[in-house]
Amino acid sequence: MDLARFKQKPILGILRGADIGLIEPLVETVISSGLETMEITMNTPGAPELIRKAKQVCRDRLTIGAGTVLSMESLKSALESGATFMVMPVLIKEVVAYCLKNKIPVFPGALSVQEVYQAWEAGATMVKVFPAKFFGPEYLREIKGPLNQIELLACAGVTPQNLGDYFACGASAIAFGASVFKKEWLATADFKRIGQAIKEYIDAWQGL
Repeated sequence: MDLARFKQKPILGILRGADIGLIEPLVETVISSGLETMEITMNTPGAPELIRKAKQVCRDRLTIGAGTVLSMESLKSALESGATFMVMPVLIKEVVAYCLKNKIPVFPGALSVQEVYQAWEAGATMVKVFPAKFFGPEYLREIKGPLNQIELLACAGVTPQNLGDYFACGASAIAFGASVFKKEWLATADFKRIGQAIKEYIDAWQGL
């Protein structure tokens, strides 16, 4: 993962529950909609193969990482599949330590101020504030008061309508998942609606 490039368009898509047959048209939809960074969660059946397929299809037009990396076994499987960054909903210290040692961008999750600080001290590239929707954008502002050195990735509940508020309150990046990669849209291969939903996020960010 080129972290500098990610910071130029700090929007992360989270794909969970997709079938292998959807990957090629889905990746093309994601790219054509303007998204440049996407994770595929490791608790999706066949996740390693999905990551490999996505890497083949995107041909470096999209940065592919792994999400829900909850063990060293999961981490190694993700790396072998070609994932270039790691995301998790909580802090798994050994995973973060390995990523830090091997210069792999890693985004552990946290919610309380104590958890956020511990994740950053452990070596997080950014700390994923998850689930952000229950406390809202102002919560990030409060965290950044005493901990202004910590970079935060807001995840869960970020919409095109409130995206600007999260950035204004100190988020370094935002993420979206089920609001775009909806189960029903994936089930019906409704790439048009998925693409439109992605564009709403991209347009909102570009309008800041």
